[in-house]
Amino acid sequence: MIPRDALVILLLAMAPVLPAFAASRASSTPVAWTPSDDAIRAENALRQPMPDRASGTSLGTVTCASSTCHGSVLAWDDVVLHNEYTTWARLDRHTRAYATLLTPASVSIARKLGLSTPAHEAPECLACHAYAPPAEQRGERFVLSDGISCEGCHGPAERWVASHTSSDASHAKNLANGLYPTSDPVGQARLCTSCHVGDGDRWVTHRIMGAGHPRLGFEVGTFAALQPPHYAIDADWRQRKGDFSAGRVWALGQLFGAKAMLETLAHPTRGRDGLFPELSAFDCHACHKPMSANRWSPRLGIGPGRVRVNDGHLLMLRAITEAVVPDQAAAFRNEVRGVHAAVSAGQGDPQAALRRLIARLDALVPVLRAQAFDAAQMRAVLQRLIAIGRSGEYSDYAGAEQAYMAIAPLLEQLAADGQLADAAALRPLLARARETLAGEDTYRAERFRAALDALAGAVRTPAGTEG
Repeated sequence: MIPRDALVILLLAMAPVLPAFAASRASSTPVAWTPSDDAIRAENALRQPMPDRASGTSLGTVTCASSTCHGSVLAWDDVVLHNEYTTWARLDRHTRAYATLLTPASVSIARKLGLSTPAHEAPECLACHAYAPPAEQRGERFVLSDGISCEGCHGPAERWVASHTSSDASHAKNLANGLYPTSDPVGQARLCTSCHVGDGDRWVTHRIMGAGHPRLGFEVGTFAALQPPHYAIDADWRQRKGDFSAGRVWALGQLFGAKAMLETLAHPTRGRDGLFPELSAFDCHACHKPMSANRWSPRLGIGPGRVRVNDGHLLMLRAITEAVVPDQAAAFRNEVRGVHAAVSAGQGDPQAALRRLIARLDALVPVLRAQAFDAAQMRAVLQRLIAIGRSGEYSDYAGAEQAYMAIAPLLEQLAADGQLADAAALRPLLARARETLAGEDTYRAERFRAALDALAGAVRTPAGTEG
């Protein structure tokens, strides 16, 4: 695993040049979606078990590695690139996830936690650092040390590996045979956040972080853009799999990240650690700061000495609802405030407040899945992200971190589309915002807010072709 500070530097250095919200690598006429189509697709993606919990035998990455399948050195001019395995093996960091468990840092974490087995054998660690289906579902050529392998994202191959190359193969048939829907925005967001944020079966607890594991700060669009692509979103891809919108993936990633946090708080056992709640679902820096710093600032009606819920993903969802589904924005804000008041300030029933907000997020899945997230909507999201920050809502590092990972690529895309009057002035403004996030322990909300004040001017000056 990359040390936390190095990962932050990497993300913040690269994010301004990542076209994370670009429509695709090749233009084509989008598929016309209807709300009913999206509701069906979202429901199907929600019902799919995670790959490591799906039925069927996992055959191992070697099954995909033939040069005539996915192991070619060069990409083919074909329906698929045929070099997907090669790209993964050479360039994808997921291949090193298991090896991380053999490092001195991981050995130390396992020792401090008092695990009964080494980190590279511990279920708590393998849950995210490897594709580790049950032993009885591992084929003869399955290798655990491959890390997050092909089947770790696409599901056990037994049922679909033969049929997906047949003459009458289709994407719909592959899905019916058990292929995990990574191309669906609901499926992708749900899959990525299940490890990088957590879900009902895996979670980086406060104890694990206390033993030395880095804090998790994740945004699916940025992290996906940092990975080498092993697919091309072109006309053929769209014909088989539907329209693509990176903004849609980002929005749903925020939703599933927020839901994971809320479900952890609501969980009857995982949400408790003795007399304490599971502290990893709260803002780290409410406690991890010098006692003499006296940096408390009022927010959400929660007074000093109280620990706030980590609401980085919820703040992004606030911007999304206000810009994209404004008819739901007020109710969403009220329920978020209800969770903060009940969980952090004892004003109401925490479990009831959590259940209400989780139910609203569930209802938002097909709604967001159906949105176009076109240029006009993304400009509106950008404006809301900046406005929320200028009002003082990014007082916690987690919220500012999420906001920057959205604002930077959005501004870059607007500049690339000619929708900013002075795009040359953009980079120093982004650099100023990035510098305020260089270290989570030295973060000062007022500096980030001032940087957003400067950015606001760039957003208000379109170049005649406002999206």
